[in-house]
Amino acid sequence: MTENNKILIIEDDLYILKIYTNKLKMNQFDVSFATTGEEGLHKASTEKPQLILLDLMLPGVDGFQVLADLKKKVDTHDIPVIILSNLGQQSDIERGKELGATDYLVKANLSLIHLVDKVKKYLSH
Repeated sequence: MTENNKILIIEDDLYILKIYTNKLKMNQFDVSFATTGEEGLHKASTEKPQLILLDLMLPGVDGFQVLADLKKKVDTHDIPVIILSNLGQQSDIERGKELGATDYLVKANLSLIHLVDKVKKYLSH
């Protein structure tokens, strides 16, 4: 696997996390994960992933704050972040985009194939 395939998933639902991790690994991606916002921020700074998949409903620091913090820090500012959330209201989508999210995907409407396609799209830029 190449360095261009490193993905960090920040997700507290262990079932969803396992499904996403397995599917991405089957497609030759190097996946690490965090289950809290704080852990996600730390791993983003230390591991320097090429892409972050971010849930919004996290224990402690929520996903919106994680995104804001990622975009404020020099070492993580340029990492593309795709929000994966069940918060599908237009106001949540707009807030995520305003904070710097590259894309916003609603989990309930998302197939694993679509997720892999989106990841490939943003890693090829």
